[in-house]
Amino acid sequence: METVVFYQFVTEMPQAAAIWSTLFLLTLGLLTVLAARPERDLPTDDPLPAGPTRRELAAAEAVDLRRYAEEVAVAAARAAITAKRRRAAWLTAQEQMEQAWTGYDEADTAARRFAGAGALPTPQTSHTPAEYAARERYLHRAAMAAYWRGDLTMAQLGDVFGHRRGWDPRRHPVEQEVLISRVVRDARLADYQVAADSERVAWRDAELAASSARALAEEAYAAAARLRPILVPARRTVAGALRPAVVALWRPARVG
Repeated sequence: METVVFYQFVTEMPQAAAIWSTLFLLTLGLLTVLAARPERDLPTDDPLPAGPTRRELAAAEAVDLRRYAEEVAVAAARAAITAKRRRAAWLTAQEQMEQAWTGYDEADTAARRFAGAGALPTPQTSHTPAEYAARERYLHRAAMAAYWRGDLTMAQLGDVFGHRRGWDPRRHPVEQEVLISRVVRDARLADYQVAADSERVAWRDAELAASSARALAEEAYAAAARLRPILVPARRTVAGALRPAVVALWRPARVG
């Protein structure tokens, strides 16, 4: 048995060696061909892609400048509308503040007049139930009259009829008038302070809006000048001619 196996090994060994030798030679030849193969990724006969010309670059830049100029012009127009609206709001707030001051000044004058009357001795009257009822009716009529004039609010009128917050129907009518005049004066002062705060905020908003409108208008002019550097006059001359009109139109002149 061992002799047969040895005989098969001796006879088949040269055949296997020949097969492996053939495969080795084929592999070696294929590697040699690949190593000697020229590069074909970048053929030398194909020209490189040409870059954009100077005219194309100038045309693209002009398109960008035109688009930017249009966008800035639209933003400047909107800012001008906003500045005009803010200025109108400020003028309204200023008028309301002046009206509130007028109301406070009238109420303060009336309070001073009643305060002078209250400094006099209070007339002596009999302390009877009928007298107290008459004083209460007087207080209610005076409070209702002040309410219909707009001097008292509904809440304050409720305090009067509920005898709260210092409203005592047993006081003399002169004292009631003094108290009503002081309440009206304090209310008018509070209204004026609120109106003054609103006017101050409206003025600041108008100032900011006017400043933004001027800046965007100048930027829009500069963008248009870059598109037409020859046709548009010098910026300093035109800006100097337009500046007084722009300032007079947009800058709110705050009074007081």
